[in-house]
Amino acid sequence: MALGRRVFAGCAICAAIGVATREAGAQPAATRRTILQSAEVPGTNMVTHLVMVEFPANGGNPRHTHPGVTTGLVLEGELELVIDGVPAATLKAGDSLLIPNARPHVERAGAAGCKAAVTFTVEKDKPLASPA
Repeated sequence: MALGRRVFAGCAICAAIGVATREAGAQPAATRRTILQSAEVPGTNMVTHLVMVEFPANGGNPRHTHPGVTTGLVLEGELELVIDGVPAATLKAGDSLLIPNARPHVERAGAAGCKAAVTFTVEKDKPLASPA
């Protein structure tokens, strides 16, 4: 049950920072995250979450970090990913991503939005995401 509370808290924090960019005169749309599966990594203080992440058109997340490694696969649309120390990349359906532990980054979807399957392998007792 404690894992469920941590997952819920992590989702709430991640949703709180998932503010989309605002178009002139429009209400911002939030990035939607759905946890598909979670599991503790035996013998460690880590947990893995498989998450479906859906960005609205031109939506994104402000600069933030995760307390572990993030990997993913873009399923639909385009995603601009800017990771500190790495040239910006525009990812399309079929492209994969890897964000190193605690590396600040920013995400922004293209005009059609973006859908990605993302795995977060993070420390159990830390927020899933923190502003950077």
